[in-house]
Amino acid sequence: MSSRLFVIAFFLCATLSLSSCSALQTSPQEKQQTLLVTATAFNSLPKQGPGNPSVGAWGDKIIPGMNAVAVSADLVSLGLTRGTTVIIDGLRNEYVVLDRMPPKWKKRIDIYMGTDVKAARWWGKRDVNIYWTVAGEPNP
Repeated sequence: MSSRLFVIAFFLCATLSLSSCSALQTSPQEKQQTLLVTATAFNSLPKQGPGNPSVGAWGDKIIPGMNAVAVSADLVSLGLTRGTTVIIDGLRNEYVVLDRMPPKWKKRIDIYMGTDVKAARWWGKRDVNIYWTVAGEPNP
């Protein structure tokens, strides 16, 4: 019985050692990004823009209670692509990029405030630091 246990333990240790071996497993390098942007707020109300106010530019459904942001096109090119998680100074939650802003905006985010117009007006327009992680190329 003890030799059988030894064999199982040996194979378990060998398997765990191989799975963490860098020659067999590559993981992407992640790079933390920080940028000072202008942050405004938006709501999903029919009178606040063209099209369906509950659908983002990439087709994602945006509903009250979600922590979502829209980003300007220049930020998409910096790695703030659809689904990227963003931390915004002054806010405690993490936000997900689910919408894009019109091309005229630069270095700008729009924070989703559901149907709470008062909250959006209270937020107004501010300069804030944002933080996100961009996955790089896998290790060789």
